[in-house]
Amino acid sequence: MPTFPVIAITPGEPAGIGPDLCVGLKPPRDAALVLVADPAILRERARELNRPFEFHAWPGRALAEPRLYVLAIPSPRPVSPGQLDPGNARYVLATLARAANGCLAGEFDALVTGPVHKGAINDAGLPFTGHTEFLADRAGGKPVVMMLAAPGLRVALATTHLPLAEVPRAITRERLTTVLRVLQADLIVRFGIVRPRIRVLGLNPHAGEGGHLGREEIDVIEPVIRQLRGEGMQLEGPVPADTAFLPDTLAEADAVLALYHDQGLPVLKHHDFAHAVNITLGLPFVRTSVDHGTALELAGTGRADPSSLIAAIELACNIAGTQMNADSKRR
Repeated sequence: MPTFPVIAITPGEPAGIGPDLCVGLKPPRDAALVLVADPAILRERARELNRPFEFHAWPGRALAEPRLYVLAIPSPRPVSPGQLDPGNARYVLATLARAANGCLAGEFDALVTGPVHKGAINDAGLPFTGHTEFLADRAGGKPVVMMLAAPGLRVALATTHLPLAEVPRAITRERLTTVLRVLQADLIVRFGIVRPRIRVLGLNPHAGEGGHLGREEIDVIEPVIRQLRGEGMQLEGPVPADTAFLPDTLAEADAVLALYHDQGLPVLKHHDFAHAVNITLGLPFVRTSVDHGTALELAGTGRADPSSLIAAIELACNIAGTQMNADSKRR
């Protein structure tokens, strides 16, 4: 069996830049990369971009070498760069399902996902709110947490793809406790941080200003922080979001927990958009992803930046490699 990581990669929306990024990947020296996709789509995109694209058919884990492979999943309809077709939505979900099942079965050591177009999937009549929720369901409904990481900053989310009006009702003591425990556990296991320091943001401006701008901090966030501090967790907060990301204090936190999507992610993407990586915590396998969308307007132009995909692959390889080494020492 391989002594190197085997990483599954789903290109995502076929009309977007995912195929562009995948056909630009170089064969690795210390990992097997397995593109779970229709090889015809990849070959055609490579032809349109005038790029050489060489790969091997996926032979299964037992025969894997450090190469670039394709595990073929056929798409039902032809693909034109930049032109969405809901008729290919089931293909997109089929690639995700196959890759996730392979991770759960031990065929792959990690999953790296390219950007999908939620609108195209929903227009096909398929319920889909995002990778995070889809993969959590495939893994049996385990509690998961979305975290984005870039050099010098990690931001996790207590809620993900919710309308802003629904966020306060979703910030319950039970949910916040679960999210913080998942975040703590994966910072230890996946990132090797022995005693993580987590900064918890307030929901309201100025963290509620003593209840004058909202009571969520008093009624929900502060009691959870007190409880988990009593269990030994190193938590700071609730911290006003407008001062939580000042550079001179970020060194005091291993991760920041934002309470909703646009409270934390704009800061991280401004910090380092090109090298940011999306990570799903709480899954029984490693999953990383690019931090950008399908960029339909760039598909097939050769102008798509591969930095985030490369960073996602490197992080997946690092985490998976570390876990493989730890597993081998326990045997």
